[in-house]
Amino acid sequence: MKATIWHNPNCGTSRKTLAILEETPGVELTVVRYLDVPYDRAKLSSLIKAAGLTPRTALRLRGTDAEERGLAEASDDAILDAMAANSAYVERPFVETDKGVRLCRPQEKVHEIL
Repeated sequence: MKATIWHNPNCGTSRKTLAILEETPGVELTVVRYLDVPYDRAKLSSLIKAAGLTPRTALRLRGTDAEERGLAEASDDAILDAMAANSAYVERPFVETDKGVRLCRPQEKVHEIL
């Protein structure tokens, strides 16, 4: 099974999710360090939608200036634009497999798509 994780190595939940993926037999893993390789807006929109979320529910407030910038009350398009411009605004980690997409908070959610 192919799996892609949008990973932030400074995030404990992201590291734990990555470890689950690495320890799962038969997983062909792609790791995208999204702070180094920013999200494409269309791909990000697709991931959010496939995970059953909205841009607002995928917005990372903690550790960012998103609230101060008014993103918590912004339109979905404005939030997606901000996320595409600054990947730190995206909650983490997203994982995509043949079985679907999950925002793996907590990390155990990854088991739903393995």
